[in-house]
Amino acid sequence: MPLRITLKPKERVFIAGAVVVNGDGKCDLVVLNDVAVLREKDILTSTSADTPCKRIYLAVQLMYMNQMNLAQCHEPYWSLVRDVVVAAPSTGDLIDQISAHVLSGRYYPALKSARTLVQYEKELIRHVRQPHQGL
Repeated sequence: MPLRITLKPKERVFIAGAVVVNGDGKCDLVVLNDVAVLREKDILTSTSADTPCKRIYLAVQLMYMNQMNLAQCHEPYWSLVRDVVVAAPSTGDLIDQISAHVLSGRYYPALKSARTLVQYEKELIRHVRQPHQGL
């Protein structure tokens, strides 16, 4: 099924190993084959992967973007997920969902689930930082 992407002026998109930068106006692209596509806003850098769940997202992103070198990404991924589940057992269901996608080679759905994990991590951190009332 074709993928239609509308790019804003100067927006970047990663398509099958190439970084494509839009010009000054809005642009519509249609990708006809099954290749890795990520918008700039969805790309996490190693510098911005500053939490355990963001590092999981980054590992999955690298699997998705560079499927020729999966072995390099799998080992850190499994180590990270073990550590996160031990530290925050409530992440287990999300981690299981991501891992099921990874094991079956469905890296884009794994990436979408990893994005949900990052949001859940933000909620956990926000909850911990809130002052406890009524104690």
